[in-house]
Amino acid sequence: MPNKNDLSEVLPEFLKTAVAESGYSWSTMLVRVLAAALLGLFVAWVFRLTHGREKRDARVMATTLVLLTILICMVTLVIRDNVARAFSLVGALSIVRFRTVVEDTRDTAFVILAVVVGMGCGTGLLVVPLLGLPLVALVALGMNRGALQVLAAQRARSKLTVRLALGFSPEQSLSPVLTRWLPEAHLVAVETARQGAALELTYEIVLRQSADMPSVVADLNRVEGVQHVELQMLE
Repeated sequence: MPNKNDLSEVLPEFLKTAVAESGYSWSTMLVRVLAAALLGLFVAWVFRLTHGREKRDARVMATTLVLLTILICMVTLVIRDNVARAFSLVGALSIVRFRTVVEDTRDTAFVILAVVVGMGCGTGLLVVPLLGLPLVALVALGMNRGALQVLAAQRARSKLTVRLALGFSPEQSLSPVLTRWLPEAHLVAVETARQGAALELTYEIVLRQSADMPSVVADLNRVEGVQHVELQMLE
């Protein structure tokens, strides 16, 4: 009876030489490649969850991470501990040229993660990716939340210009509306307008998460004495 873990025993004679030097049973190679595919999917999921939603090509990048994990696993299985084979593969892969520039350094980190996971699966050291992946996921998620908060604050920072007729107090007229919509409002400039018949006040503001620009402008326009309102996002 042929060994179930060595399918080369049941292969035709002309194919036996092709698998004679593999060094691994077919079941072992299959398990490692499947493990690489599953862990690669996990890497791609962490990528999409942390910052992949911000990108247009997020699906392409996620697919690349899964494929890269599987391919690195396969390369590791081919190389094993053969130094000559390793140098041969390095020479063969050196002809590959990538024209896409990695703009985000976080993408590079996930590419390296996929490579490490693939190597771990290929060498049979599954403990390394199984222990490292949850830690990387926690760090990526934690850092991403902080980054998103900073980005949200930056995006919400805006410039508000209000033209108010003379005879109306900016503090009494505008404060109720500004307090309702804006957690932060700093007066940065005041100048006369309409040949001295009005004051033009410029604020640097931060909109509340529940606020939208049209509602803020419409609310300010309803204030008595307000002649003009302009709200624009700061870059």
